[in-house]
Amino acid sequence: MHRILPKIEGPEDLKLLDHQELEILCQEMRDELVRVLSLRPAHFASNLGVVELCVALHLSYDFSKDRIIWDTGHQIYPHKLITGRYRNFDTIRTKGGLMGYPNPAESNFDLFMTGHAGCSLSTALGLKVGDDLNGNTDRHSIAVIGDGALPSGIVFEALNNAGGLNKNFLVILNDNEMSICPRVGSLAKCLDQARLTSLYQDSKRQLKDLLEKIPFGGVAKQALEQLKDGLKASLMGGRLFEEFGFRYFGPIDGHDLPGMLKWFADIKEQKGPILLHVLTQKGCGVPQASEDPVTFHTPPVFEKVGPERTLISMKRGGSKGYTDAVSSSIFKIMQENKKVSVITAAMCQGNKLEKIREVFPERFFDVGICESHAVAFAAGLAKTGNRPIVDIYSTFLQRSFDQVFQEVSLQNLPVLFCLDRSGITGPDGPTHHGAFDNTYMRVFPNMTVMAPGDELDVEPMIRLSLAHNGPTVIRYPKANLERIKRDFVPLEIGQAEVIDWGEDIILVAYGTLLVECCKAAEILREEGMHVGVINARFLKPLDKNTLFKAMEESNLVISVEEGSLEGGFGSAILEAANSAGIETRKLIRLGLPDHFVEHGERGELLHDLGLDAIGIANAAKQWFAKDVGASRQILGK
Repeated sequence: MHRILPKIEGPEDLKLLDHQELEILCQEMRDELVRVLSLRPAHFASNLGVVELCVALHLSYDFSKDRIIWDTGHQIYPHKLITGRYRNFDTIRTKGGLMGYPNPAESNFDLFMTGHAGCSLSTALGLKVGDDLNGNTDRHSIAVIGDGALPSGIVFEALNNAGGLNKNFLVILNDNEMSICPRVGSLAKCLDQARLTSLYQDSKRQLKDLLEKIPFGGVAKQALEQLKDGLKASLMGGRLFEEFGFRYFGPIDGHDLPGMLKWFADIKEQKGPILLHVLTQKGCGVPQASEDPVTFHTPPVFEKVGPERTLISMKRGGSKGYTDAVSSSIFKIMQENKKVSVITAAMCQGNKLEKIREVFPERFFDVGICESHAVAFAAGLAKTGNRPIVDIYSTFLQRSFDQVFQEVSLQNLPVLFCLDRSGITGPDGPTHHGAFDNTYMRVFPNMTVMAPGDELDVEPMIRLSLAHNGPTVIRYPKANLERIKRDFVPLEIGQAEVIDWGEDIILVAYGTLLVECCKAAEILREEGMHVGVINARFLKPLDKNTLFKAMEESNLVISVEEGSLEGGFGSAILEAANSAGIETRKLIRLGLPDHFVEHGERGELLHDLGLDAIGIANAAKQWFAKDVGASRQILGK
């Protein structure tokens, strides 16, 4: 039972605690994170690593008026615990409960939903400039960014701008040697030097001994502190940030709460842009999580927890998902075709690419959290005759829109985009729902856009794409694999698969909601309706012949997609029908509405959106209830 944490109604309560109580509080916060993981999967290792940093920040600044942006906000849990949300913490990542990312609707202490990496510097700098323009020059603005997000291109754009503006602006580099997977690239090596340079470590120890003998605040001590900073800058990566106009401090121990409080007290008095390099351990406080932070980034639910937070056992899911089917198919094809390579943007684990990385290291490229670079890099590979696959989350590819246009589509290069997490992603919520890829990918000339209806479509679609002489897209959800019993129709570009034909209703599924459409068809057949189902397979090019025939021969056609209705699959049918002069009054479009969908379990959200079997069947019944003539036609059979 927690003793101190329940008393923390807000950050101001932290100031009532002595040092020993603060240490106990940090341990209770870690215990609470472990407890929540016994209820449901949630972000874990990253939150364990920032407990002391979070407490130190809230003790040093007043974020009821000062500004803080947590980059890639999945490490927001400690912040939530001490900003008045402890009593609701059980609800995190559940429908109607706390979001697993910052959420301004929950608290004034959350300023932005930060579900993507790299933007914290830009938004925090904008907040600082805006406050200064409004006359609130005493407000501090802080961006906390991880070393995994640091290579993002927008970070360097912000560093350049911040150095030029010369505002009082603090960047905290939370260096835990990790993204979700181990960090990559030359910048990672630069930061590693800060941890490993023996000359600096030896000098630091000697300087620390000397500094402790000097009265606090003395001029000599200040001079030696500056000497230490100069030594670091010359030996390690500090010079990089100083070239951008930042004063570089650190690296410091991110789990030494008293030490960080001293640093923040000093830095608050400094002028201009500052970067504080903080060393933390991802998974700190839980042995297995610190030893294996990749697995424990978002681990399965804990079944048993032993003493000192030893995780005795975890629930293991037995079902495979579409991500597994895609990665295994790619692996199989890479064994056959040496021209095929894979590019991911720091999501090797999320995209289940570990085996590919291990077996084909020369053809696997993790470029870090640099999605724009990933796409342009793939274009260069394709230009040389290779067949690159950009394996990326739908919501992350949005950051590469211009490169998809300029470097791939405009050049008509054979790059395959495998868009994981398309549609509803569940507890990750609106920052991660892949709602918009249908809309933003179908606008490009030369682009072929498709979605498997079930497991049987996955490998044939990948093979078809890699044989096609142009850019292609395959979208698929974070969902368990399912398979429809049928006589499988081989794939051809732009050809739908007719599973059943129906005179009363035809359900046209684009994507894996095909399974729900088949279930809805059974519900409607039990009520005497003649119902057909089409597996659309392709959004671009559309199978106009099959779709137009359905619209002409059936009383009702319902398009079903797990994507935005604005500019999506149903909109494509309307556009094509309008151009062909075909009546569209008997077409209903089902999909994601024109608002951001909150977090919750995927099944819960699909039900609420009317995209499960019951919802699809009800949409048909409601239409026939309104169309009396069509209802009489069915009843008179």
